[in-house]
Amino acid sequence: MSVMNTALRESLKALRLSGMLETLDARLLQAHGGELGHVDFLQVLCQDEITRRETVAFQRRLQRAKFEQQVTLEEFDFAASSKLPAAQIRDLAALRWLHAGESVILFGPVGVGKTHIAQALGHLAVRQGANVRFAKTSRILADLAGGHADRTWEKRIRELIRPDVLILDDFAMRQLTAAQADDLYELVSERQGRSLIITSNRAPSDWYPLFPNPVVAESLLDRLINTSHQVIMNGPSYRPNKRPKNPADKTDKQSIK
Repeated sequence: MSVMNTALRESLKALRLSGMLETLDARLLQAHGGELGHVDFLQVLCQDEITRRETVAFQRRLQRAKFEQQVTLEEFDFAASSKLPAAQIRDLAALRWLHAGESVILFGPVGVGKTHIAQALGHLAVRQGANVRFAKTSRILADLAGGHADRTWEKRIRELIRPDVLILDDFAMRQLTAAQADDLYELVSERQGRSLIITSNRAPSDWYPLFPNPVVAESLLDRLINTSHQVIMNGPSYRPNKRPKNPADKTDKQSIK
């Protein structure tokens, strides 16, 4: 290794340009072989560094999202049910709703793939540079309740307001207490202009009776529902298609025959 190469490596380390450092040997070989001119050599090294930084940033955003599963829209089996609104879901994949600060509500019976689609849309948003957070609604309400108890409520709700997309899974599962309804009101109000993705087993029109205060329900839900894309997901359960095959099932069926 030449003194010049050693000095270059030390300079790249000092500047924290590890993307360039990782590919330097390969790029030098290309340059010595006549594949890259001086400007091309520098441009390719810069692109290597940009690619590394983008990859690291993507992985960090993906980790902060706290998805239950790393799933994508490409993996979803739209053929599982002819009742699934495939065209509407694929249209949401363009993320126009995100850039407009709008929300998405996915509702339908248990097991049709609502959580998969919600996380897949979140994954697409992460790929485009957005900060995303996924959580069960019950856990968020429990976390905010803990904030009231230890006086960290302001800090906890700021962490939920910050992401570009907040995914509230299993929304409106049960009757809310007055404190929970107030916390949801504050959360949705403070996130005005920032997107939510909500999954629910109930239609939005059935959410109102779950709130103890009709005024809070009207104020919160009308604002949320009127600025959202509502996707009715229907059909048979998606989950059995994804379960691993049990060899015992086949044996039992053969014995029955």
